[in-house]
Amino acid sequence: MEIIDLPADHPGWEQALPVLQELRTTRTAEELRTVITEGADQGLGFLGAFDAGACLGVAGWRLMISTSALRKLYVDDLVTHAGARSTGVGAILLSELRKRARDLDCTALELDSGVQRHGAHRFYLRERMDITAHHFTQQL
Repeated sequence: MEIIDLPADHPGWEQALPVLQELRTTRTAEELRTVITEGADQGLGFLGAFDAGACLGVAGWRLMISTSALRKLYVDDLVTHAGARSTGVGAILLSELRKRARDLDCTALELDSGVQRHGAHRFYLRERMDITAHHFTQQL
């Protein structure tokens, strides 16, 4: 398996975009392409896990500066293709994100996970992540 950076113009998006849509089911491919392109200007980057040309997982992340953690790597998206779940793809992507966080002198790696995503929560806890906050949202 190979972990590669996926800038907006990378040809790997042809395989990676449908995987990202498995997590972001309410987003069209056009909306996601806009986020991928415009988000790059805000520091949003993506990684893809590929094996034999097939995308098995995608992670979206950014470096953030905050009063709570000072420097943190925030994971916007972490998804494994449904057919590749429980095969280690998510763990490999998370390991690469941890490495990048350390290389960037971050004090934390953080992500939010929808309350209904019980399988993901088991995975994060198995990966030694802690539940440290409640996230509140108001739709506008």
